[in-house]
Amino acid sequence: MSMTDDVFEAANRRAAAKKAAFPAAVSVRYDRRVARVVVTLASGLELAFPPKHVQGLENAHPADLAEAEITPSGLGIHFPRLDADLYIPALLEGFLGSRRWMAAEIGKIGGAASTEAKAAAARQNGKLGGRPRKPKGMAA
Repeated sequence: MSMTDDVFEAANRRAAAKKAAFPAAVSVRYDRRVARVVVTLASGLELAFPPKHVQGLENAHPADLAEAEITPSGLGIHFPRLDADLYIPALLEGFLGSRRWMAAEIGKIGGAASTEAKAAAARQNGKLGGRPRKPKGMAA
């Protein structure tokens, strides 16, 4: 697809609308004391979040997070040592990763939940000798 003046102008209008709708980041730092990435926005709002809950940052070391940079638009954060990027509008909307990654994270939380119904089912299953063995030849 070739870039025409109309396409370029339309992209500029979309970018300007996005910048008007969301405050730009003015600073970013990693606070080792509380183990949080802290982003200060032009509106004065500060966002702080644990990197272990963010796709691409979940296994990062503090030194990897210390060199975070704000993108030229002010709407993104780049972590050069990790080659990872965060989009401020998505952070403000509560999305810390792709839809698939977020679903997996929510599934981990749900699977770890302990309810009386799960406990009762486990007790009942235990009375029957536990989980039935898989037939031979079935994959584990």
